[in-house]
Amino acid sequence: MTLELLGEINAIEVIARGRSVRRRAFLRKRFGAGQWRKLKGVAMVRLSTGGVHRAEIHWYEAHGVGRVGMKVKRYLD
Repeated sequence: MTLELLGEINAIEVIARGRSVRRRAFLRKRFGAGQWRKLKGVAMVRLSTGGVHRAEIHWYEAHGVGRVGMKVKRYLD
């Protein structure tokens, strides 16, 4: 299921960084080296089914690479 962000991501928090990121080897092979972090935040999203929801989303991010692997963890509405 794909998602589209509808606005900004709010309440961003770092969940893990550096060695604490479990998928670090995969991220490095697929997207390149960087200071990988796992983050979470709240945003309005449109799903591939057409529904619009306020949701908690998680993703990985590295300087020079950007956001990768964005997924909905739970719906808040």
